[in-house]
Amino acid sequence: MQKTFTLRPFSPEDLEEVMNINRICLPENYSPYFFMDLYERYPATFTIAKGSQGIMGYIMCRIERGFTSFVGFNLTKRAHLVSVAVLPEYQHKGVGTALLKNALKNMPQYRAKECFLEVRVSNTPAVEMYRKLGFLIVRRSRGYYADGEDANIMEKKLEKTTS
Repeated sequence: MQKTFTLRPFSPEDLEEVMNINRICLPENYSPYFFMDLYERYPATFTIAKGSQGIMGYIMCRIERGFTSFVGFNLTKRAHLVSVAVLPEYQHKGVGTALLKNALKNMPQYRAKECFLEVRVSNTPAVEMYRKLGFLIVRRSRGYYADGEDANIMEKKLEKTTS
């Protein structure tokens, strides 16, 4: 399949379109401040996919300190995939995968050693995409979402970059 989009960093001018995608695709919505805070603090992991009709999707992450489950539960920097969304008409076309691969590539510049995320247990396409990219389900969080649905907590150890 031919790639019909490009990836580029989020910019403040994209905020309204990105918030609209968030409202269309996800029941969890965020304030403009939340989007802008993540952009200002972690711009390398806030990316949009743009096609000829406009923004097709986005990904945004933050870096947290937390305990790794990979090596003895040591305190480390962890990238948290906060939100990834692709408009319905562009789903299953590689947009989400491209956004995620790009974010994963950029996370180590914030000294993150691993990435984690929460995903609805019912969201089989997303769980499969994350698995294909090396994420493992490490636990289930009961009643995680506001509507009471459980979340799979998935993690992936990040590749070391040479700089």
